[in-house]
Amino acid sequence: QVQLVESGGGSVQSGGSLRLSCAYSTSTSSSYCMGWFRQAPGKEREGVASIDFDGSTTYLESVKGRFTISQNNAKSTVYLQMDSLKPEDTAMYYCAAHSHWSCGLGDDDYDYWGQGTQVTVSS
Repeated sequence: QVQLVESGGGSVQSGGSLRLSCAYSTSTSSSYCMGWFRQAPGKEREGVASIDFDGSTTYLESVKGRFTISQNNAKSTVYLQMDSLKPEDTAMYYCAAHSHWSCGLGDDDYDYWGQGTQVTVSS
């Protein structure tokens, strides 16, 4: 079991920055793939970024160069630094985790989900 709690969402103007945090806790010794997903009203949920236990990362094409996923194992926290934000980045952002072998952006792979944090970008 993994518990996930997101924080750091808010409202910013276009071009601004936000840093999302995902604090995780687990009772197992498994290594986890951690991902960030988002869902805008009326749209499908999409994977934004993932990071594997070895530090390898994957990004949604539209956020490459603007978003950076990182992790601090000592603090049991995963971050999503979001720069040059655009109105189309407006969505509820979710942190997720799984312990399968492939660490990508398919939400079906993820077993554990946080409650989400809202990001709103105004033009």
